[in-house]
This record gives sequence, C-alpha cells and structure tokens, in this order.
Amino acid sequence: MSWEPTHLEKQRLEKLMRLQEAGVEPYPPRAERTHTTEQALQAFTEAETRGDETPIEVKICGRLASMRDMGKTVFAHVTDEHGRIQLFLRRDEIGEESHRIFRKLLDLGDFIQANGILFRTRAGEISVRVQSWQLLSKAITPLPVIKEEEVDGKIIRHGAFADVEERYRQRYADLAVNPDVREVFRVRAKVIRALRDFMDNHGFLEVETPILQPLYGGAAARPFTTYHNQLKQQLYLRISFELYLKRLLVGGYERVYEIGRDFRNEGVSFKHNPEFTQLEFYAAYWDYNDVMNFTEQMLAYVAEQVHGTITITYQGHTIDLSPPWRRITLRDAIKEYAGIDYMDYLDAKSLADAIRQIGGHAPEGASWGKLIDGLLGDYVEPNLIQPTFITLYPRDISPLAKGAPDDPFHVERFEYFIAGMELGNAFTELNDPIEQRKRFEALQEMYRQGDDERNPIDEDYLRAMRYGMPPNGGFGTGVDRLVMLFTDKSTIREVLLFPHLREKE
Repeated sequence: MSWEPTHLEKQRLEKLMRLQEAGVEPYPPRAERTHTTEQALQAFTEAETRGDETPIEVKICGRLASMRDMGKTVFAHVTDEHGRIQLFLRRDEIGEESHRIFRKLLDLGDFIQANGILFRTRAGEISVRVQSWQLLSKAITPLPVIKEEEVDGKIIRHGAFADVEERYRQRYADLAVNPDVREVFRVRAKVIRALRDFMDNHGFLEVETPILQPLYGGAAARPFTTYHNQLKQQLYLRISFELYLKRLLVGGYERVYEIGRDFRNEGVSFKHNPEFTQLEFYAAYWDYNDVMNFTEQMLAYVAEQVHGTITITYQGHTIDLSPPWRRITLRDAIKEYAGIDYMDYLDAKSLADAIRQIGGHAPEGASWGKLIDGLLGDYVEPNLIQPTFITLYPRDISPLAKGAPDDPFHVERFEYFIAGMELGNAFTELNDPIEQRKRFEALQEMYRQGDDERNPIDEDYLRAMRYGMPPNGGFGTGVDRLVMLFTDKSTIREVLLFPHLREKE
C-alpha cells in the first residue's frame, strides 16, 4: 500500500524542505547527551539543596512535547523515556536565525537536542536556558493527540485512538503518547526478571531448546508448519518446551527451565495469542506437591519484587497471593460449582447427557476427559478468584502425567487459577517409557486424524526415556497472563507489544 500524505503531513514535508534549504540537517548522524531529563532535574535539585550556585551545563535530547511562542521568548517541553523538562529559548541568546527556525519550522513530535544551563524560572519550574539547539529527527506524521481534563482534582487522560485496535496496530505511536502503556511493559520486564531470579536462586539452570522441531508435542495444540529447503524436511514451530526439557533430565541435569516463545495455530481471544511467552521448569525428585509449594512461593516472590506487596488488585478484586493457596480436586470442584459428580458417569455418552440436562455444552464426539475439562472451564474457572490449585485430572487428557496411586481414572496433575483465569499447568511427570508409549498409542486411537490432540509419537523422546528418566515434577505457566495479572489488564493484547491482528479490510 503506497503512502498518500495527509494535509498535515504535506505541511511538515514543506517544513522539511525549508529546513534543508536553510542548511539544517533534519536527520544528523549523531547526538550528544549529558543528562536525561530525570538526571538534569535531580542534579539541579541536589545543587540547590547544597546551596551550590555553580552553573550546571546540560545537553538534553528528547521529543518536542509542547511549545508556547511568546515572540522573543519560546517556552517548550521535551520528553524522554525518563520524564520531561522545560526549555527556555530567548532570541538574543540563541540568535535570530536559530530562533526563527525553532518557532517556524519545528513541530511537536520532532526530536531535538538542547544545550544550555539549568535554572529555575520565576514560576518555579526547573528549566534549561538554551544556548544552542540541534534538530535530531523531523517527524512527518503528527502523533495522536491525548486529551486531558480535570475531574474532582484529578487529571483524566482520554485516549488518542478512536479505535482501540489502532493502538495495537500502531504500538509505536501508542507508546509515544501514553506513559501508562510504557509502564505496562516495564512491569512486564520486571515480572520476567523476577521469575528468572527466582529460578536461578533455587538452583535451576536456564537452557534453550529448539523452536523449529521435526516433531511437535508436549501439549494438545495445532502447530504452525514450515519447510526447510536444503534438508527437504517439514518442521514445526514448537507448541511446548516439555519433551526437550525432560530429555535434559535424562542427560544428568536435575533442575532446568526455559523462558521463551511457544506457537499455536489456534484461535485468538482475550487470553490467547498465536505466539506467547511461557515459563517451563522440570525438577528431578519432585512430585506435583513439591511443584505446588514452589509455585506459591514463586508468585508471592514475583508480586513482592514487582509491587512490593503480595496483595494485588485485579479488575476490582483484591487478591492475596500469600501461601498456602486453596487446594481442591477437580472432581470436588465440579461437584461444588456444576452440581455433577462425573464419577457417576464413566463414559462420554452418559456424561454428555448429564451435562446437557443442566443446560451445559457437550460437543459431539468429545472424550470423557474433554467433557470434564469443559465443565471446569464453563462452571469452575470463573469462580476461582483467589489463588487455587485444582488437582487430579482425567488420564485421557493428561498423557504425560503419572497416574494417581490406586486410581485408574486420574493423574497427578494440577492447574492453578487466579482471578477467574487459568495461569499454569503441572504434573508429576510420567517417567515409565513402556506406559508412555501405551498412552501415546491410546491417544492415536482416541482422536481422529487431524484433531489437535493427535500429536505424532516422538520415538526419540521414548528412546531418551528408555535410558532412564528420574522421577520429576514439571510446570508451565503463561507469562503473558501473569503480566495481565500484575498490570490489571483484562486482555492479552494490552501486555504484548505487537499482538497478532486480523488484516484491515
């Protein structure tokens, strides 16, 4: 699609041409900066506190955010990542030509460098008395306008985009005009840093496993496929790290984790994106009870590191992350919230009939375990506001988990829920290669060709298991959903810098 300049863009292009005619380079190769806005304000405040009147020379770089033309004097503000500072430009100090160009040919959104001395104006604002300035980058397209109004003594900011999707499509402009959005992604970085620190501090080794894989597995999901021309081989973007991380336990590592991208060729929703960030870890000699204890500690640690408290607010709910969390079996949870004891219906047909009798959704052809999982999503999950572990899941939807002792129907698996949202999944991992093959083969029979759950049998993984895999507990959590929780955002698109969107019509 070609670019057709708008009226305002044409005006700025005209100014660009006039700048070049005046000998001003609109995109110079270098800038000089001695202080961020924050550092400049701090340096002046500290000197003022000491009573030190030595002039403080600064070179400030940033985006032009406001301009008041008073004729011989111009007041302006520049912003950088750290804040904003006022510029004070007088014609007799910077020269008539420089003053004219600043007033007539600069626009809001332009990047500039201002060199000068810090001082405090009569109005009390710390400012730069500009001695010279340089254009760093001429902005052709005006940034969206944020409107502010005062309501009950508070400044309310109104969004610059009429269509919220445009914020995601033009995230660069969204970030440029919305400090609150920039803060979301600072929090995201803090969450990931805290997760990594917690894992490192508990003896886990961070590793990297293949993103392009000859077979996909470790989750029930449809993969993205690609083709390697030289190898003449179809490859898949990974849907999970699991099978590769557990291979490393066979190799002698006892605690491993990875934070990275997974890809699933599935639907998009408020909590799903085709590519997403996961944390997965595996620990030898743990079971799912150990993993539950660790998960409680980890989330409390992240909250403390990010917010300084383990009590957070999400969508109007006050949520206490302090251990211990509630633990309830899946069977008891469904009895409590849906009024069905699924153990009274031990085949898919009778369970589907029971679900329909209470007005629930029971897809044709769904397995017994899938129907139970549907009850969890429809009736239980929305009620789990405070942190909750749901334990003991049906065997047929948990092919990589170790069976619960003396229970042919369930495995040692949990999912954890906060604020009505599933955030993670964990098992006592199956380490019996003979049983694992039986599970894989049973799934091949159970699911039709082309079903998402019908993953190929990974013979290399089974070979690795035959060398001997220590008993272990494994865990995976969606980092994007954790960031939603810690930033009080109701959609995953708000915590992804560049979410996937449908093409504009």
